[in-house]
Amino acid sequence: MKLYAHAHCGAFARWLPLLAILFSLLCPGFAGADAVSVVNIATTNNPDMLVLQRLSSVFEKSHPDIRLNWHVMDEGVLRERVTTDITTSGGKFDLMTIGLMSTPLWAEQGWLLPMDDLPSGYDVDDLLKPVREGLSVDGKLYALPFYAESSMTYYRKDLFEQKKLTMPQRPTWDEIAKLAAQLHDPAKGVYGICLRGRAGWGENMALIGTMVNAHGGRWFDEKWQPQLDTPEWAQAVGLYVDLLRKYGPADAVQNGFNENLALFAAGKCAMWIDATVAAGTLYHGKNSKVFDKTAFVAAPTATTAKGAQWLWVWALAVPHSSNSKEAAKKFAVWATSKEYIRLVAEKDGWGLAPPGTRESTYASVGYLRASPYADFVLNAIRSADPDSPTLKPVPYVGIQLVTIPEFPSIGTFTGQAIARALAGRSSVEAALKTSQTITMRLMQQGRYIKY
Repeated sequence: MKLYAHAHCGAFARWLPLLAILFSLLCPGFAGADAVSVVNIATTNNPDMLVLQRLSSVFEKSHPDIRLNWHVMDEGVLRERVTTDITTSGGKFDLMTIGLMSTPLWAEQGWLLPMDDLPSGYDVDDLLKPVREGLSVDGKLYALPFYAESSMTYYRKDLFEQKKLTMPQRPTWDEIAKLAAQLHDPAKGVYGICLRGRAGWGENMALIGTMVNAHGGRWFDEKWQPQLDTPEWAQAVGLYVDLLRKYGPADAVQNGFNENLALFAAGKCAMWIDATVAAGTLYHGKNSKVFDKTAFVAAPTATTAKGAQWLWVWALAVPHSSNSKEAAKKFAVWATSKEYIRLVAEKDGWGLAPPGTRESTYASVGYLRASPYADFVLNAIRSADPDSPTLKPVPYVGIQLVTIPEFPSIGTFTGQAIARALAGRSSVEAALKTSQTITMRLMQQGRYIKY
């Protein structure tokens, strides 16, 4: 009897470590489970985030008391799920990938853990000023920047040479349209231009917002009156729809950042206006067929260059509803540190290091040598002015977005209306008229303007 009990106790003892880990997953808040802290991470399926997930095993090896549980999703799904979780104090995620709009709004609501008491080696002063300020409220950081970006025009220099075309250093949207017409050759598998078509405030509206800015438009006037039914919006959105219908991929309305990145990397786009962060993948990604054929210039202008290229930051933030705050913060510090940037450079090459966040990255000889776009991106981020983003005065902060709680609804509805116009299910005029009406109603409900 004693031998039987001893054998079973020994078997049970061997299972104890696994049971402890299982219990920590099921009951993360239980005091007895804090030997292993599980960090649930919500992030996007963009290339740089996938690299982080792959290399995070290095962090786990040096922090055996922390286990990372990844929730990787499309940008639009990510925004919906983290917004729902944080506004309901759901506690599903311990670390969230959020951006320039959500960070200050959620910090002011008390929903985010302040990123203070950072290790001295983290070097907060090394963070680029516009990036640091965009993630701060009253001088205090509430999210740590993983990568930052502006936007620019990518083009196939070999196709331009074949057709004896010249790309201006700062093209206008009208010039882009003329070039797209000459480069469009679907019979040979090349589209004149690729642009974001998928609906969403951070998808098609990121690009369209800068197009509207370039045409002298704005989301609201100084008194918060919506401006979506103005000639500037009609001109910008009309050109956008016309470009994609005539010279874009047949399924353009389905394409977001990742889809267009894949198209351009496969050699199927003659031009693409999108995020500067794509440059690393196009020039150094193992799947890029155009690494030696890609060139770049600034994002297109029209009436003005003001607000013609965007500013965005993907950052890591810890919600107050997290069950593993300290562990989540430790990983966020590591993932946004100089140490991590050097790790990517060591494993994948300097050209794929996360861009746009640190002065030291742009002082690195290795990064500058691998990245012919480095100076352009640095200058674009440094010169971005979210406080004065448009030709005419506005009451809001943000270049391709408006930093108010109502904007995700406004931007997403407008993006959906424009996507319907792109798909031929409505006219541009009808899309903007409907968007103007809905935006007016939301601004009245928010008491920005009177009924």
